[in-house]
Amino acid sequence: QVQLVESGGGLVQAGGSLRLSCAASGRTFSPYAMGWFRQAPGKEREFVAAVTWSDGNAYYAADVQGRCTISKDTAKRAVHLQMNSLKPEDTAVYYCAAESSGGTYYRPISVLRTYDSWGQGTQVTVSS
Repeated sequence: QVQLVESGGGLVQAGGSLRLSCAASGRTFSPYAMGWFRQAPGKEREFVAAVTWSDGNAYYAADVQGRCTISKDTAKRAVHLQMNSLKPEDTAVYYCAAESSGGTYYRPISVLRTYDSWGQGTQVTVSS
């Protein structure tokens, strides 16, 4: 496992933008993937976006496709989520996640159990 620290949440009006960042720490870091999940009050945690570390392929949930861009910074052990055209229904706590064991064999990228490391979460609130 690795330690993950998120930043960049906040309050924004509908139609606005936010950029979330997540930095990983630990002795070694060569994950299979890093991603973002979110959890709204009374709802289950759900997949938002992820990127596989070896090839940089990005994956998105259907309801954020076209509005969000995930990117990685290998040198800084970081992943970023640029969110545009935000909607009130995007309001949630956003969690960074990492599958830290590495390797390139397939694991389902949008499934919570794939990930073994989680950040503490950052609140995103979108007002209408």
